[in-house]
Amino acid sequence: MANTLLLVEDDQSLALGIEFTLKDEGYEVLRASTLEEGRKLFGHNNVNLIILDVNLPDGSGYELCKEIREKSDVPIMFLTALDEEVNVVLGLEIGGDDYITKPFRVRELLSRVKVLLRRSAKTQSVNNRLKSGNIIIDISSATVAKNNKEIILTAQEYKLLLIFINNSGVLMKRDKILEELIEGPEVFFDENTLAVYIKRIREKIEDNPKEPEYIVTQRGLGYKWNKEVISLA
Repeated sequence: MANTLLLVEDDQSLALGIEFTLKDEGYEVLRASTLEEGRKLFGHNNVNLIILDVNLPDGSGYELCKEIREKSDVPIMFLTALDEEVNVVLGLEIGGDDYITKPFRVRELLSRVKVLLRRSAKTQSVNNRLKSGNIIIDISSATVAKNNKEIILTAQEYKLLLIFINNSGVLMKRDKILEELIEGPEVFFDENTLAVYIKRIREKIEDNPKEPEYIVTQRGLGYKWNKEVISLA
């Protein structure tokens, strides 16, 4: 079954071009030009990925992203004409998975879409649970819970968490983490982006994100998962 993508973009010429390109690649595309239309389409359809413009007639795409993140970890890619670092970081901190700055090449957009969809695919072939501190990771369902309360992670946050879990007690250099996080030749992450993702995960799993007990920083060296991991399978 084809993946369904939700495109929220008010520039009709650009939206039609993106829609045509995505459909030509075999994707199903739902198109909206406002936040309200985007909300309705997302609420009534099973969407695999969202391509979301930042500036829309009835508000900011960041607003819709925050709403969606309260109930879903569907991958979200921002379209933005603003390439200032503060806007990029804001989009990532509120739950975005990637961003692309206008104007962009069609091939680059398609490549990023494929990477996000690949990362968000849940593995069903493994059936085991891992426990670390008061956190339980169910790999079969790709879910994470703390004190028996589910933690909502984006696809990339979950992948990064697994990288740490699978290297418990090991000091990992930033470039090594990036190497494991990035799939294929497409390099869309740098150290600043990695720091944003780690900050987001800490805010979700740590009792006090400013004094982390799970993901600790070795200044100038890298990061380490600082809790023992045991299998419950």
